[in-house]
Amino acid sequence: MTVTTACPEVSSARDIESLLPSYDADVARQTDALYARVEDHVSASDWPAMARRVYAIRKLQREQDAVILAHNYMPPEIYALVGDICGDSLALAREAAKSSAHTIVQAGVHFMAETSKILCPDKRVLLPDTEAGCSLAASITGAQVRELKSRYPKVPVVTYVNTSAEVKAECDICCTSSNALAVVEAIAAEWGVDQVIMLPDEHLARNVAARTHLSVLVWQGSCEVHEQFTSAQVGAIRRRHPGVRVLAHPECPTEVLDAADFSGSTAALERWVDDHRPEQVLLLTECSMSDNLISRHPQIEFVRSCTLCPHMQRITLDGILGALAWGQHEITLDDAIAARARRAIEAMLALPDPVTPADFTRPARTAHVEVVS
Repeated sequence: MTVTTACPEVSSARDIESLLPSYDADVARQTDALYARVEDHVSASDWPAMARRVYAIRKLQREQDAVILAHNYMPPEIYALVGDICGDSLALAREAAKSSAHTIVQAGVHFMAETSKILCPDKRVLLPDTEAGCSLAASITGAQVRELKSRYPKVPVVTYVNTSAEVKAECDICCTSSNALAVVEAIAAEWGVDQVIMLPDEHLARNVAARTHLSVLVWQGSCEVHEQFTSAQVGAIRRRHPGVRVLAHPECPTEVLDAADFSGSTAALERWVDDHRPEQVLLLTECSMSDNLISRHPQIEFVRSCTLCPHMQRITLDGILGALAWGQHEITLDDAIAARARRAIEAMLALPDPVTPADFTRPARTAHVEVVS
């Protein structure tokens, strides 16, 4: 990834304050109805300071023809108050491609901003914080993918979207946790093979392998949030909260999925909560997702045993405001790399949408897995 800043770093607390209006009657009139969306997380005394930021962001959005893409793991003040399009990585990728806005502000991490730029090369894409990275994206390089392809020249390479542009450029097709199973089986059928390389998330690859007849060659990357969950932790929580329903993301280890009531992508977890409305639920994924669902389901008790992604948490209202005000930090990519990465993403987007996101709680097969890293 290449990140450039359109101007020197200026987003100090003093500089941000200079962008904010007073919390007067006009600002209150235009923002106070929004408070209900975040009242479970923001005190009434803290609301005026937040309202000033929301007002300033929305004003700059209108002036600059900007859209804010907010991932499910964004904190509520971003997800509920300024996100124009909210969802998982697949939804954001699709909406980025369709957006008519001149500027995209990516309220997410760097690989998401790169994906938006790949799909929207003529748009300005801004990332509020250049340190918003991803342990999965950092676990593999384009050179390592090229080496894998030289070892397995007749095996298609599927990459999770949680990778850099240079990695996507070396792969045949992308996937998300929503469509991983469908993508793996589609590319294998297209190539007429019974084996695929899937990278970089070892746990997602193993969980896919347990639900397909294909042999999967696995790269040993992992998400620093999801790899921390254990089946022992699930057991302890069930003892403390009898009747709790446990939902797990497929980036968790297989033992965790086996101990859960349901496993699927962020979109699938959200849909499960909407459809089933349990009395108590535990989401084994990034904490902010539970925070964002609380406002929609105040009657549900969300048991807290989750982990915050340090990279997602770097995205703040002040960062978004600075990005809009000063053009920080604009994503630029090498044209050749972007064009090749676009082919991999578009190959995924060309597939039919799954009727429902992949369900990782269905009875598993014996997984055929070989570690290649």
